[in-house]
Amino acid sequence: MSRYVFKLPDLGEGTVSAEILDWRVAPGDVVNEDDIIVEVMTEKASIEVPAPVSGRVVSVSGSPGDTVAVGSELIVFDTAANADVSDLQPAVPVTPAKVSAPQDGPRPNPPPLRRGGDPAFAPTQPAPLRTGRTLTSPALRRRAKEAGIELAEVQGTGHNGRITRKDFDAFVAHEAVPATPPSPRRVARSGTEEVKIIGFRRVIAQRLTEAKRNIPHFAYVEEVDVTELESLRTYLNSKLKPGATALTYLPFMALALARVLQQFPQCNALYDAQRGVLVKHHALHLGVATQTPDGLKVPVVRHVETRSLWDAAHEMRRVAVAARDGKAKKEELTGSTITLTSLGKLGGIVVTPIINAPEVAIIGVNRAVERPVVHKGAVVVRRMMNISSSFDHRFVDGYDAAAMIQALKEMLEHPAMIWADDQTEV
Repeated sequence: MSRYVFKLPDLGEGTVSAEILDWRVAPGDVVNEDDIIVEVMTEKASIEVPAPVSGRVVSVSGSPGDTVAVGSELIVFDTAANADVSDLQPAVPVTPAKVSAPQDGPRPNPPPLRRGGDPAFAPTQPAPLRTGRTLTSPALRRRAKEAGIELAEVQGTGHNGRITRKDFDAFVAHEAVPATPPSPRRVARSGTEEVKIIGFRRVIAQRLTEAKRNIPHFAYVEEVDVTELESLRTYLNSKLKPGATALTYLPFMALALARVLQQFPQCNALYDAQRGVLVKHHALHLGVATQTPDGLKVPVVRHVETRSLWDAAHEMRRVAVAARDGKAKKEELTGSTITLTSLGKLGGIVVTPIINAPEVAIIGVNRAVERPVVHKGAVVVRRMMNISSSFDHRFVDGYDAAAMIQALKEMLEHPAMIWADDQTEV
């Protein structure tokens, strides 16, 4: 045996340790150089670590959720000097607790290609079930579990048969999952399920706990009449080319915030606790809270103050999709100066958003609904929406917080003001 010990490498940017998210191999597996062996997460991003050599996996160190220090033993290979790993057969694995079994049997053949080279997923016969380990991302495993789909039934077109997001979406589109028939009687359920908190969910839990513990939140809610804004939005959407994505309220709010924050720079700021300094920003780098399979992420739209409505809308969609697909770059997930969060159609009446530290303010958008209100002395139907906001009361006084939201309300109720060059002239 030619033993090769691979230690966790320096992943850059001062990283001293990383958390194991998912092992892609198990003892007994045969891998080639540059095959992905493990997915780890630092404080900055999730990283796929490739194999440095070809050989058979002898042992792995740590389970998902464990933290490994840089320079510590991560995995041991038998490089089988002068052996062709393609001729090796996986040995009977010694599978430790919580480490998945190896993948047996032949790799699935890639699906046929359509004209233009895109994989076609329209098999005339069901794909044979694979046995052993199925290669895919933790996010797709979670989606498959929630949808009741066996990943072994999905044909993977990635490296070594890895199931990509495109493979999974194609399978869902072509396979109808039968609904579970209703039970003829109510049955008492028992038992529990334990879910280990690892990866992004652990980081989210830590950051939200620290934010709530360290920041004295001041909440302020204001009602906004968005009837004129809705009229403008509907008109602009009617001019879109077929297939184009319709405008939501968020890009309008982004541009309005860029104007309002010029008057309230203390709300567009970051608190450097180590130096005891409040850093006020002239540029608006807007964080857009986005729900993803891994939990809530905050991709950033930079320099909103320089963007047009359509440019802001396009960039908000782009970074949100990248975050949901797990393709957002590290710099696209850091550096926001204030965050905008929206639950969309689930927006409810009021929320109390938690500040995205080290920021000092967050703006929440609630659901817009039509209801009767008194307008110009008469009861009429208007489209109303609440804005729920939270501020760090150490640096933003209640009066300033209310004044800022009032200024935002005025701009949204009279959307032409978003593009007015000078609001002080009559």
